[in-house]
Amino acid sequence: MINKIEFSAKNLTSNAGLFLLLEHANKNGIFNLIDHNLVFDNASTNKIKMNHIKTMLCGNFIGIDKLERLKLLQSDPLIKEFSISIKEPETVSRFLGNFSYKTTHMLREINFKVFKKLLQKSKLKVITIDIDSSVINVEGHQEGAVKGYNPKKIGNNCYNIQFAFCDELKAYITGFVRSGNTYTANGAAEMIKEIVAHIKTDDLEILFRMDSGYFDDDIITTIESAGCKYLIKGKEYPTLASQVTAPSISFIKGDEGRETTELITKLDTWGKDRRFVVSRVLKPEKDRLQLSLLEGEEYKYFYFVTNTEIPSEKIVIAYEKRGNAENYIKEAKYDMAVGHLLLQSFWANEAIFQLMMLAYNLFLLFKMDFANGTEYRQQIKTFRLKYIFLAGKIIRMARSVVLKLSKKYPYQETYANCLS
Repeated sequence: MINKIEFSAKNLTSNAGLFLLLEHANKNGIFNLIDHNLVFDNASTNKIKMNHIKTMLCGNFIGIDKLERLKLLQSDPLIKEFSISIKEPETVSRFLGNFSYKTTHMLREINFKVFKKLLQKSKLKVITIDIDSSVINVEGHQEGAVKGYNPKKIGNNCYNIQFAFCDELKAYITGFVRSGNTYTANGAAEMIKEIVAHIKTDDLEILFRMDSGYFDDDIITTIESAGCKYLIKGKEYPTLASQVTAPSISFIKGDEGRETTELITKLDTWGKDRRFVVSRVLKPEKDRLQLSLLEGEEYKYFYFVTNTEIPSEKIVIAYEKRGNAENYIKEAKYDMAVGHLLLQSFWANEAIFQLMMLAYNLFLLFKMDFANGTEYRQQIKTFRLKYIFLAGKIIRMARSVVLKLSKKYPYQETYANCLS
């Protein structure tokens, strides 16, 4: 039984796992990458930038959702061993207020470079890139937050964030914060051009996968011009609906039980024919009780446009895996606090988002080098519980600094490997 509590211990940390991520980021040249590629016009801001960037990354590693939470790290001796001085939240906020379109774009470029490190380590030759958007509810009066599609809090101001993830690596490629009333597909064609310019090589095949919000001729043409593949869910326009219910169209049941057919056609506003795969499923019985005399009314149809050679039924299965991207976005929101830590300035909020996603990829970079088996795809909250939220004691000796951890800690090998 504990009868007394004393606040007298020194050199203790409750986040010993920050050592793993900070040491690994340093060894992989991440801090040098940021230092050389993030340049402010103001010399004094440029001088203090790395301390504040490292501060924000440490906060993101432990999952802060408010700058006030940085105070939890101010007295942490482990942070000080990496020459990081955690300033007051107000000071960090002022630094973030220095970001502009120019400097947040630099952060996006840095995120591209970190993704390329992941891609090179993986040695993948074929990747699937999911592009999707997500609404961020805003309670205050932040710049750029306006009323738009906001299903959770109708009528509230919000932001709309565009994401691009690599499904095979679970990795963030790029993205940006947009005003809440921005249409889903706005900026997608430009984003695709950026992605292709940064990562496409002759020996890398890219498949872009998107929902019906991106069913747009300009987007498809952009992908075709880049020499990439696409799989996009279509909308049930009359041009398509009238064709799939024609008597001459037959649906074939595949090995997985899905009924599919194919069309080579175009919409009225398109300049060329494209391959469409159509899947149909029976409507619920209650919806079939009063059927129309029209052929096919008992079915619900799903349309997919693609330039791949994947068989029809497998097209449907391949598209269903797009749900992974929705899970990655949820992990960014709930585990990295995307959309929770917001300041007044729009560009400060864009910088915070980019830094959160940088930390997200640094988790993956570490796991790619040291994770065992299925650990790579485990959620960040699980990683934190296993590796970061760990008690430790810093002991200074004559010629070395020792981080002492529990003798019975079950994942000692990971720490040993990180030092080797």
